[in-house]
Amino acid sequence: MTADPRRLRPSSPTLHDVARTAGVSLATASRVLNGSERKVAESFRERVERAASELGYTANLSAQATARGTSAVIALLVADIADPYFGLIASGVARGADEHGLIVTIAITERDLTREARILRALRGQRPRGVILAASRTGDSEAATVSELAGFRALGARTVTFGPGGERSVTIGNRDGAEQLGREMASLGYRRAIGLGAAEGVRTSDDRLGGFSAGFQAGGGEILRIHRGGFEHESGAEMMAAALAEGVEPGTLVFALSDVVAIGAMTAIRDGGRTVGEDIAVCGFDDVPVSRDVTPQLTTVRVPLSDLGYQAFRAAVDGEWTQSEAPLEVLVRASTPPRKEAP
Repeated sequence: MTADPRRLRPSSPTLHDVARTAGVSLATASRVLNGSERKVAESFRERVERAASELGYTANLSAQATARGTSAVIALLVADIADPYFGLIASGVARGADEHGLIVTIAITERDLTREARILRALRGQRPRGVILAASRTGDSEAATVSELAGFRALGARTVTFGPGGERSVTIGNRDGAEQLGREMASLGYRRAIGLGAAEGVRTSDDRLGGFSAGFQAGGGEILRIHRGGFEHESGAEMMAAALAEGVEPGTLVFALSDVVAIGAMTAIRDGGRTVGEDIAVCGFDDVPVSRDVTPQLTTVRVPLSDLGYQAFRAAVDGEWTQSEAPLEVLVRASTPPRKEAP
């Protein structure tokens, strides 16, 4: 007689099995493994986690979501995970999630509003605890995204956006930081500048270009023209190549909306047979790690992106939350040497 293979297959370990093996109550085992915010003694936590590992126990996230109305998931939407700007934000969100025993799901919008709304609609089925929208916002009403975010709130999930639009918002002083940079560049003797930005209507780009222009002009400088493209390294190179084709006098300053774009511009300057620094100065924004590794090092505005990502996570999970001030700092480096005399 052949045994039924289904009877021979070992059953999956249950939470009861973990609690019994660890020698703790079912409630304690649940608090450790199911993402509860209630405190558990460290000795109990270690016993439960060790028992779960030995037994091969895996929490049923779908069952948890059904029982609670939300799962142990934080959904993070970014425009481009390859961009270090979003990578640093994600690291801060992940740090907070690790502290709370939660999981981060990352989705990429590619700055496409239709794609963004579609992703949000799909993520709603996961019943995430919170949703953090870090993709660059535009000035449009974004009705589809607003509607999807409202749907999350109806399910009990808190929504957080970088910039306006969510239940809670994390703000970056893009305009003020860029204005400080513009004034600093004018104080170094620069009087002519070219801007490299994204399409009109993208808030981050508009705020940074507007702030830089205000600060630079207040210091006696002039914005000669603005080239528009995207946020990628390649776009920075393309915009700078177009600027060079139109003519760039020695001593001109280039302000790029981000470090990634600025580094792309530096590549194009070299490819065009020019020199970054004394010939054509370049400055960016964000202070991503690579800005300190390029030669010459890039002048920029330091934004505490990882800390802001952590703040966004806390906004998604804390009952009471107030954003703490995130001061920006202008960092003058070798890519913008002082002009010996104002042109």
